[in-house]
Amino acid sequence: MKYRPLGRTGWKVSEISFGAWAIGGSWGPVSETDALDALHAAIDHGVNFIDTADVYGDGRSERLIAQVLKERSEEVYVATKAGRRLNPHVAEGYNRQNLTAFVERSLKNLKTDAIDLLQLHCPPTQVYYMPEVFDILDDLVRQGKIRYYGVSVEKVEEAIKAVEYPNVQTVQIIFNMFRQRPAERFFDIAKEKQVGILARVPLASGLLTGKMTRDTTFSRDDHRHFNRRGEAFDVGETFAGIDFETGLSAAEELRQYLPLGATMAQFALRWILMFDAVSCAIPGAKNRQQSVDNAMASDLQPLSPETMAAVRDIYERKIKPLVHHRW
Repeated sequence: MKYRPLGRTGWKVSEISFGAWAIGGSWGPVSETDALDALHAAIDHGVNFIDTADVYGDGRSERLIAQVLKERSEEVYVATKAGRRLNPHVAEGYNRQNLTAFVERSLKNLKTDAIDLLQLHCPPTQVYYMPEVFDILDDLVRQGKIRYYGVSVEKVEEAIKAVEYPNVQTVQIIFNMFRQRPAERFFDIAKEKQVGILARVPLASGLLTGKMTRDTTFSRDDHRHFNRRGEAFDVGETFAGIDFETGLSAAEELRQYLPLGATMAQFALRWILMFDAVSCAIPGAKNRQQSVDNAMASDLQPLSPETMAAVRDIYERKIKPLVHHRW
């Protein structure tokens, strides 16, 4: 496993880290045993950064992480998120009372005295124009409840606005072979400001694993079933906003550029790591083997310029007209 700086935190984080949405919920059933095995396997293979949120399984994900870290001696950084517990999810809800309550709840779930990294969880765009919200986060740092804070965004423009606040340390943003706009519009800004980038949805909700077909079905509690058209939350969170058939076709075309000995998922993760602005990719894993396979992407050789050009060509022809202008 290789490690990269995370913004100005002074931390070196595993370039393949662990996204803990799937072990919380909304990805079909995951047993507690499989979830714990996935976390242990990730740490066994050098992962030292875990990303979760208070709403993943209504705290289940945070509690599972706490359970695993109690049994480990390694230093592992945990990032969680706050804001999506609001109902309705409106900008006015991002106030001192609510944010403090969310942090206190996560501290309890994670069984810790201070959250390593707290991220605003894809708030309404208006929140990025409310400096008082970031003042509250500064106060939570001063109180010792959180060490650092960042944002998780839907849109590139939100990321650009967020990093105007001097203490925003990280931006979590969807970035993968099917969502390439952040590299064009945001990465240079992040590097200039020394802001860490967490690349989420790195496998386009599984489309880029190459394991799906037109006959693949998903359980009713899987967002890939219930959020295909954005019924529950931003459609860009599911299959990176690509319609399923188009994504399958593009993934199949990508397969011809697969590096020798790599899986499609590892190829997709290695592509993300070709961008030095990225601190880490945070693929999810629902069992031990997925954790191991993801971590091993860090060992792959860099992709050739020809392969990078081919990926870009497929994006330009099949994907860009559908998503580039939206996020």
